[in-house]
Amino acid sequence: MVEIHKLLGEHSHNEFKAFRDDEVGLRGFIAIHDTTLGPAAGGTRRYAFESEEEAIIDVLRLSRAMTYKYAISGINMGGAKGVIWVDDEDQRSEDLYRAYGRMVDSFGGRFVTGADVGTDQEAMRWIGDETDYIIGLPEQFDHPEDYHGGGLGVIKAMEACCELEYGGDRDLADLHVTVQGVGEMGTSIVRYLQERGAQVTVSDINEEQIDYLEDEYGVGSVDPEDVYDIDCDVFAPSALGFVLNDDTIPRLQCDIVCGAANNQLDDEERHGTMLQEEGILYAPDYLANSGRTIDDTDLLRKGGYKHTRARAMIDGIYDRMLTIGRRADEEDRPTYEVANDIAQQRIDAMKTMRQKVHETRKPQW
Repeated sequence: MVEIHKLLGEHSHNEFKAFRDDEVGLRGFIAIHDTTLGPAAGGTRRYAFESEEEAIIDVLRLSRAMTYKYAISGINMGGAKGVIWVDDEDQRSEDLYRAYGRMVDSFGGRFVTGADVGTDQEAMRWIGDETDYIIGLPEQFDHPEDYHGGGLGVIKAMEACCELEYGGDRDLADLHVTVQGVGEMGTSIVRYLQERGAQVTVSDINEEQIDYLEDEYGVGSVDPEDVYDIDCDVFAPSALGFVLNDDTIPRLQCDIVCGAANNQLDDEERHGTMLQEEGILYAPDYLANSGRTIDDTDLLRKGGYKHTRARAMIDGIYDRMLTIGRRADEEDRPTYEVANDIAQQRIDAMKTMRQKVHETRKPQW
């Protein structure tokens, strides 16, 4: 039996909603973690979870990561996430997504959503037929050609990791990077790496996409079950989460882990510490993959989307990773722990400021 309130209390979630619409086969959950910095936002994942507990834990961990992603990036928003729990990957329809769009709309702006695993642009447009609280559609932006904010953000984090690990002796052109998962995000990372002259090995269950990347960029490839054993400089998890665990970490032959996947650590404390003990520099996932979030949420700022402003914040991922890495080294702590502290400190500072404002506004009798 899933103990909902116990799970909500572990990381102080504000709100959790379960929903279903049997007529269209919709069921799922929306979690709002924290709204101290502003209204909550996060993508919607459509996935065939093996159990209700797995779906709930996923939406709770993802929503908390979004809170920290916004906080560490300097964005005044809170973290949330939605999951649509399907029976299989073929369960996808306009009716299902429009019903979900009505659920998003029921929050009245307290929850804004975007794309995620299983929810593409077509699905986002179906959601948008029922609510205005969506972000991330191409027509909402004025992007340069071949620009991908999410992929670029991972590259900025990777460049900082390279500086932390090798000093000025090596840059990305000197590195061998293994990219696990080459969907939209992973493919953009491959392209940016190829432009910088890195050696790239890729892995994915989608053989057609692997063939395309081999032909287009001259990358190497490896079977998914062997991806953790590649002797490389950087391992970039860019598919689903929970891939860094007791079984996989001892197999890694890299100096750096820096990728686009959410929730890379199966157990944050245990496996974040294990990476540190193995001498592997870990780029906290919600920092490394924050580029797309920065880009998307710039839509909500005054005057609408401004590419130069969003790009400057994405470039800042480099400095934020340097700060985390240097503090972790000085304090002999795992990088995930330092990142969490920095994000939480910004949230706590806002709570303190609001409390002071509240106190000054109390009537004096």
